[in-house]
Amino acid sequence: MPAVFLKDRSLLSVGGADAQSFLQNLITTDITSLAADEARPGALLTPQGKILFDFMIWQDGDGYMIETDAGQRDALLKRLTMYKLRAAVTLAPVAEEGISVCWGEDTDGVSLGFRDSRFAKAGLTLTRRPGRHGDGAEALYDALRIAHGIATSGSDFSLQDAFPHDVLMDLNGGLSFKKGCYVGQEVVSRMQHRGTARRRVVTVSAATALPGTGTEITAAGKPVGTLGSIDGGSGLAIVRIDRAGAAMAEGTPLLAGGTAVSLTLPQWSGLVFPTSADEASA
Repeated sequence: MPAVFLKDRSLLSVGGADAQSFLQNLITTDITSLAADEARPGALLTPQGKILFDFMIWQDGDGYMIETDAGQRDALLKRLTMYKLRAAVTLAPVAEEGISVCWGEDTDGVSLGFRDSRFAKAGLTLTRRPGRHGDGAEALYDALRIAHGIATSGSDFSLQDAFPHDVLMDLNGGLSFKKGCYVGQEVVSRMQHRGTARRRVVTVSAATALPGTGTEITAAGKPVGTLGSIDGGSGLAIVRIDRAGAAMAEGTPLLAGGTAVSLTLPQWSGLVFPTSADEASA
């Protein structure tokens, strides 16, 4: 059973009598329905609906724990503090650095962590747990993310550049359309109800090693998307699925740099490529 320590992850503790209502009215995740052993993705959005910070969140006693990239934590803490005003909320960085992820057989290593709902959607039990509890190579976890179409900021998209729909938050439990207002909610709700999401995460495959992160994917010389995480001949990309679908339907080769690639939508997402621009807008 692989157990991998992710050294570049950090934690924030959110507590106090108003912790739940404070977060519920601010972030994309519906935390009122979180199971006791569940970790869900979430984001704090800009007013324009783009991802300002992305994270995982789970219950921590009477409060919550937020796991985010170490490089985001201080800025996220500052932004949450700005929104706190007079709410009875405590916000504090957690001294323990890093997160261990564990997957495979359902042993104590799995049962002691919080089950990642993104991987659960893909039929895999993976748990997240503060601190070092394994020494597997981080590349093992990245390969698992890529295989299951699970994107993360920095590697797969830039903050303030992607909508939650782009990274499948509407499908993996990270984006609620049933709770009340939160920052950016009007924009993402409009995208949902009008069906205007065009950019989506896909798995990229090639017969040879893929070029580097940031390489443009094109069809007939026109941009379709950009490569993110890479693992040899496999990777992730955020692409315009209408353009990619039309190209595939017409038999137009897709290229990442000069490398021929094929694109696949994550099976768990239930999404399919439109075969023409007209179908995409139908």
